[in-house]
Amino acid sequence: MFPSFENTIPTTLDMSLRKDTRLRENLNLQFRAEFFNLLNRANFNTPNAIAFTPTGVSPTAGVITSTATTSRQIQFGLKLLW
Repeated sequence: MFPSFENTIPTTLDMSLRKDTRLRENLNLQFRAEFFNLLNRANFNTPNAIAFTPTGVSPTAGVITSTATTSRQIQFGLKLLW
C-alpha cells in the first residue's frame, strides 16, 4: 500500500527559551531564543495533479515540487527593562 497524501496534517515543533537577569533593583535584562520548526521536519505539499497538457503528458505529473512549511528558523532577542 502506498502512503496517502489526502489527510496528512503538517507538523512542526516550536520552542521558546527565556532568561531574566536582574542588573539593579529596577533594571532587568531579558534574553530570548525562539526556534520555529525545531526538528526541521519536511511537510510536503500535494503532488501535481495536472497529468495532461495541450502538448501531451506533463513531465511534472504526480511530482511533489514544494513544501507546505518553512525550514528551521532561529531568532534571538535581548530586551532591557527599566
